[in-house]
Amino acid sequence: MGHGISPLAPTTVPTLPPLRGVRLATHACGIRYEGRTDLLVAELTPNTAVGGVLTKSLTASAPVDMCRANLKGGKARLLVVNAGNSNAFTGQKGISTVEATVSAGARVFGCKRNEVFISSTGTIGVPLPAEKITNAFPAVFSALKEDGWAEAAKAIMTTDTFPKAATRVATIDGMPVTINGICKGSGMIAPDMATMLAYVFTDAALEPAAVQTLITAGANKSFNCVTVDGDTSTSDTLLMFATGQAKHRYVSSAVDPRLTEFRAKLDDLLIDLAKQVARDGEGATKFIEIKVTGADGDAAARRIAMSIANSPLVKTAVAGEDANWGRIVMAVGKAGEKASRDRLAITIGGVLVARNGEAVEGYNEAPVTAHMKGREIVIEVDVGISRGSATVWTCDLTHGYIDINGSYRT
Repeated sequence: MGHGISPLAPTTVPTLPPLRGVRLATHACGIRYEGRTDLLVAELTPNTAVGGVLTKSLTASAPVDMCRANLKGGKARLLVVNAGNSNAFTGQKGISTVEATVSAGARVFGCKRNEVFISSTGTIGVPLPAEKITNAFPAVFSALKEDGWAEAAKAIMTTDTFPKAATRVATIDGMPVTINGICKGSGMIAPDMATMLAYVFTDAALEPAAVQTLITAGANKSFNCVTVDGDTSTSDTLLMFATGQAKHRYVSSAVDPRLTEFRAKLDDLLIDLAKQVARDGEGATKFIEIKVTGADGDAAARRIAMSIANSPLVKTAVAGEDANWGRIVMAVGKAGEKASRDRLAITIGGVLVARNGEAVEGYNEAPVTAHMKGREIVIEVDVGISRGSATVWTCDLTHGYIDINGSYRT
């Protein structure tokens, strides 16, 4: 941190309400940061169902491995998240730290080891002393409270410039159900499941299989559609906890029609959080939405959209407010998906700039240039093949990104 709040940050941070079955506490452990909290603990009521989506990185961290193993049990009682050190690529030391943290957490908070979920974010390759976390557990246990959401969102930040949070209310069987979510992410952001750390909590009464299906589908519409720099973290973790404290009847299947509104609200919350990540991209000055249609399936559309979103040439053109749509043509062509050069159409800021393989007749760049000077950039591409479509979100690439990452460890 220390680079100023992103100019794309929301004007206000939402106030998340207390959620039945969840108590939170934060602590300053001095893992890397001085003068701020760097540990979040969430205590969950017994029989809380859990589902999650984890990084596909082949150099995944020890905390990710532990989450992957414990997800098989489908139940959660404790979430422990630290910032400042990712405990990734730390060998047996990293595994030992996770084991010690899980054991201490289970003992202090009175739960089973396979009900403890661990996440770490920060520098790769630096051993994380377990005692930095475990010694804080007694104080954390005493500090647990139901309204600690604002502090929780701040404690997990690394290079983030603002805390990321969202809340929604849905009904199941006519009963109100709350969904709260927090996440962190600013750099090393590219889809390979979730692209950061994110935690969703609800008091809905859901079976673990339903939670897993809902969060997997939701991630594909949100966090798997956001990129900052094309780099997937070793620590990417998205977990969803359902405490079962709402008053409706239990739901065992994600396709139960009683979940129609809940599913829509959950997806909306996840998209909200994913967009906040793009808006806090390291050094970002512009938020970019890329819509691709006419592709050979939705998956092809997303790959084309990501090719555009991850192109340094496209991103620097946006940063420089240069309406250079030729770079978009390039990015479509290199995506490796079917596209028709002579049927390609490109629109920027609602202005059609190219179609049928060439610039539109009488093309006037002035309104496009004006659009590029704004904070919110919209690029639309029809690749002229079929009906596949996708929308992804990213940000521009500025010298600020180099400044942040060039000095990250110094």
